[in-house]
Amino acid sequence: MVVKKDFLLKLKDFGLNSYESKLWTALLSRSVSTAGELSDIANVPRSRSYDVLESLEKKGFIITKVGKPIKYIAVPPEEVIVRIKKKIEEDEMQKKALLDKMKTAGVLDELTLLFKNGVKMVEPDELSGYFRGRQNSYNHLEMLLKEAKQSIAIMTTAEGLERKHKSFGKILKKLSSNGVKIKIAAPLNGQNTKAVEELSGFAELKNMENIQARFCIVDENELWFMSMDDNGVHPSYDLGIWIKTPFFASAISKMFDSVWNNGK
Repeated sequence: MVVKKDFLLKLKDFGLNSYESKLWTALLSRSVSTAGELSDIANVPRSRSYDVLESLEKKGFIITKVGKPIKYIAVPPEEVIVRIKKKIEEDEMQKKALLDKMKTAGVLDELTLLFKNGVKMVEPDELSGYFRGRQNSYNHLEMLLKEAKQSIAIMTTAEGLERKHKSFGKILKKLSSNGVKIKIAAPLNGQNTKAVEELSGFAELKNMENIQARFCIVDENELWFMSMDDNGVHPSYDLGIWIKTPFFASAISKMFDSVWNNGK
């Protein structure tokens, strides 16, 4: 049986490895078959077939038929999807319950205390890192924003303003209500009108058309910036850099204020 390689790759979304995909599709084509027959059809080593078929049974893709020789029955694909969905939902519920238990059991408090004590022992120049992929970078920026106590200064592109409004608008609004001063510099044009209207309700915005930069300063203490032009890089290859450095962040903040005072 010949199965296209790209089709087998798609089966990874079902949580199957290469051998599992081959044996499962082979069994689907036969409905009922032995391990030896499936091994020959799928071109999978016989020494691996039984282990792989056992794995497929545990995952709910096949059924082991009673009797000798041992045969396997294919579960209809639509039923497999139902089972996978149910398994994902159960796993998510278990993970959520575990996280909730960590909070109530005091585990989170112990971990937080351990982290804070550990940070005190770290040299300032060690508190830095980089993040591959825009979403990974945004995840860290979200954490920094939530910890802001006094000020946030953001400079971004027209497209970046739209993204930050979508990703952090609610967080920034809450911070503003808590007294955090928020300044955002970006090209303000017809492309981001909605974002400008909503952000201006709780943040100061200024039009910066001649400067292309993507960074954020939190409390003049931490600096986060993207090193590439967002128009020339795919989101998954975007690169973010974070530094906790009051000395440098304060200097960049003063430069930001200088540009800000000349903005519209």
